[in-house]
Amino acid sequence: MASITIRNLDKSVKEKLRVRAANHGHSMEEEVRQILKETVSKEKEQTHDLATSIRNRFEPIGGVELPEIPRVPINRTVTF
Repeated sequence: MASITIRNLDKSVKEKLRVRAANHGHSMEEEVRQILKETVSKEKEQTHDLATSIRNRFEPIGGVELPEIPRVPINRTVTF
């Protein structure tokens, strides 16, 4: 098993971490392991294209209704 040291952690972050660990019933060290594990796992799952990424970002705040644009054939006549 590897180990890391985290320096210059804000006191407020440490306190929130302590409370979160207590709510989950384990140590701060275990809480950090769980957070890192979940974050790295989610990162691998997120292999979306640009359109999906944009949709995921803005979907929670609601959408917009756009009018339907009728499809018409393209005029392929080229004149010089």
